[in-house]
Amino acid sequence: MNETANRQSIDVGAKVKGVLAGDRATLARAITLVESAASQHKKSAQALLAQLLPHTGQSIRVGVTGPPGAGKSTFIDTVGCALTDRGHKVAVLAIDPSSASNRGSILGDKTRMEGLSRDPNAFIRPSPTGGALGGVASATREVILICEAARYDVIIVETVGAGQSETTLRSLVDFLLLLLITGAGDELQGIKKGVIEIADAVVINKADGDNVARAKAARAQMERALQFVAPATEGWATRALTASGLNGQGIEEIWQVISEFAAQTKASGGFEKRRTDQRRAWLHSALEQQMRDYLYRNPAVQAALPEIEAAVMAGELPAAQAAAELLRLALDR
Repeated sequence: MNETANRQSIDVGAKVKGVLAGDRATLARAITLVESAASQHKKSAQALLAQLLPHTGQSIRVGVTGPPGAGKSTFIDTVGCALTDRGHKVAVLAIDPSSASNRGSILGDKTRMEGLSRDPNAFIRPSPTGGALGGVASATREVILICEAARYDVIIVETVGAGQSETTLRSLVDFLLLLLITGAGDELQGIKKGVIEIADAVVINKADGDNVARAKAARAQMERALQFVAPATEGWATRALTASGLNGQGIEEIWQVISEFAAQTKASGGFEKRRTDQRRAWLHSALEQQMRDYLYRNPAVQAALPEIEAAVMAGELPAAQAAAELLRLALDR
């Protein structure tokens, strides 16, 4: 038993050393460890994160969301390459939609980010949502920290953008960017109601070719709309911008806005307050997940669940009463 524990400790130590040294292969393996749902990996993942935690927190975390077809991957590829050209190290966490039947994922974003995928100062990690809510993967918080420990100073989280609540993404990043396109018609109205309130900037993408005039008109319309929306970050006015992921137009302005946001919120204390609130949210999220895991692994719950579940499905037992009974079984000593 001691020998096994020792081997496990050495493995964690090697991963910590490799991540801190910026070794990409070790970084990928460390992320795989924290994403693992296997119970035998949990303690190793926790030990890894505990040792890396003092080396985290020095990046700017940017969330990018928007409807399918908004050009998120091409946009991020262009932004990321512009940043690595300026000396930044960029990590992209591309969250892919998972299959409802087998929890698999498309994992196509890496192939669409051709520039970054070849850049030695960039790291792209596609991860399936695995059914997690909010359009992000269940271990995204942990993956952000590991990438920061590997000295990536810009972390970009790209969500599936398929209509899920984006409040989870808001709890992960410093700056949330909503990417839209012209010509989407009424479809954008629902997005405005659900996401603009938590966005720090709205970018009308694909402002190139014959679409430049329409993109500028959409930006002007968005600027007017933003006057009636409370800002997502106290003391910060949500910006409306245009850009082209294809030719790079507007990319410099967007990075200037993000940099201005970071400087302003750090000076006001809002940046650290948001990080503190996010750590609190992380705690409660982890607690809820561990309680859920404990409940479903409990032998008494496993034995009683089929019968109680059938009673609820048949309309014979209220769900709240059924849940209370299962919880009582789990906690009964």
